[in-house]
Amino acid sequence: MSSNIAVLSALDNARTQWYHVTAIVIAGMGFFTDAYDLFCISTVTKLLGRLYYYDGSLTKPGKLPHDVNNFVTGVALVGTLTGQLVFGWLGDKLGRKKVYGLTLVLMAVCALCSGLTFGYSPKAVMTTLCFFRFWLGFGIGGDYPLSATIMSEYANKKTRGAFIAAVFAMQGVGIVFAGLVSMILSGVFLGSYKGPAFLKDPVLSAEPEADYVWRIVLMLGALPAILTFYWRMKMPETGRYTAIIEGNAKQAASDMGRVLNIEIQAEQENLSQFRAANEYSLLSSEFLKRHGKHLIGTTTTWFLLDIAFYSQNLTQKDIFPTMGLTSKPEAVSALREMFETSRAMFVVALFGTFPGYWFTVAFIEKIGRFRIQLLGFFMMSVFMLIMGVKYDYLKNENHKWAFATLYGLTFFFANFGPNSTTFVLPAELFPTRLRSTCHAISAASGKAGAMIGAFGVQNYTLDGDVPKIKKAMILLAFTNLIGFFCTFLVTETKGRSLEEISGEDGGDDVEETQMTAKQTVNRPDQWE
Repeated sequence: MSSNIAVLSALDNARTQWYHVTAIVIAGMGFFTDAYDLFCISTVTKLLGRLYYYDGSLTKPGKLPHDVNNFVTGVALVGTLTGQLVFGWLGDKLGRKKVYGLTLVLMAVCALCSGLTFGYSPKAVMTTLCFFRFWLGFGIGGDYPLSATIMSEYANKKTRGAFIAAVFAMQGVGIVFAGLVSMILSGVFLGSYKGPAFLKDPVLSAEPEADYVWRIVLMLGALPAILTFYWRMKMPETGRYTAIIEGNAKQAASDMGRVLNIEIQAEQENLSQFRAANEYSLLSSEFLKRHGKHLIGTTTTWFLLDIAFYSQNLTQKDIFPTMGLTSKPEAVSALREMFETSRAMFVVALFGTFPGYWFTVAFIEKIGRFRIQLLGFFMMSVFMLIMGVKYDYLKNENHKWAFATLYGLTFFFANFGPNSTTFVLPAELFPTRLRSTCHAISAASGKAGAMIGAFGVQNYTLDGDVPKIKKAMILLAFTNLIGFFCTFLVTETKGRSLEEISGEDGGDDVEETQMTAKQTVNRPDQWE
């Protein structure tokens, strides 16, 4: 039926043009900001410990207590989960565009306020910081379902997966910049002294300049959000929302005709029939029959993936000294420790994390979402199991680069794998009227897994305890293996229109049409 609605057919078969690139950049800069804000905290937490929790020892630097460290690194994830559910629901009720700009405003304001944290005691400073980082996460959460939904509804069916993956790949750029910016700033403020901190100063807290460094790092997260706001507000509402949810065929045809630079016929009667056939709600038996298994699949795989992915990202600062990639805390000054931690994070992100995202962009339309997700989960399981079983051998100074290589490969296959595909699939599998909400539920499930990583797994690595780190690696390997099997609850979506995938076009549901997917993929698209 969707092929009989001109505006949907025009979007599905449009040639790739400048507005696609513009949409990728606008949505992608939001994800750049998201990643920078979420992961830059890992570069400054040790600095916060030296600044605010030094106990007067002449041999040991200050350190954040376990519970404080967990809240500082994890509270933004709690906000993200909440924001995903709220903004995802609003995206289906009020429109994608109407709430899209609000997420950027919230992110910019709270990033600035995080750097302006105040208080008369360490507890007050950390409490204020956590307050603003929660609301920062709330804004970040809204970007997930809205960016994915907008990109999927703008894209043509031939390159939709690559476009959505390209938006998400900006997360990799954000992670790289989180390490790079922290490394540059700590290097700029760092003096020429490189010896043990206590030989320079009996107070092992931090250099006086250190209090400026962490604040600047956090506040810079507001910059890309501010720069993107104007362009995000100029984007028209997606044609699918205007037509299918609002029921305004004339406005949808006008908006998308202007974007595609073609004339599109408004077909109100066909659209009315289309809407009448797809009015079931999220909690209906009809949704359960058509999409229940797929929603279970997208939520479980994202949940399991984020346990491993965020455990790795948030705890790498504690694993780096064990790997020999950074110096022992008591041997260097605070800014030197931050510099080395940021440098290690930057190198791992640049050579492990970053390429994986773009491999997904390059191959997702050739290999497919399903196979890439299976491959990623399997390889992550293999590499984490090797690191866990052989940890005593790999942590030796002579084998630190072998350890770093294995560690980087887990990041590579997370991103050339489920970290990308779990973002793409919920934006394609579900019907238009529930697409943003279902993506939000899936993403929120992922952040629940991330919270397990932040508040649970992270405790295994904070003290650099070897048996605990080994146990955490082996546990994460089996977590990924479960994700591998849960992937069979979802299906391949490449090469088909969103309405064909979701069954909105009046055909069979996703599972029953999978048999014809290969012929659909191999049939040449029509280019206007």
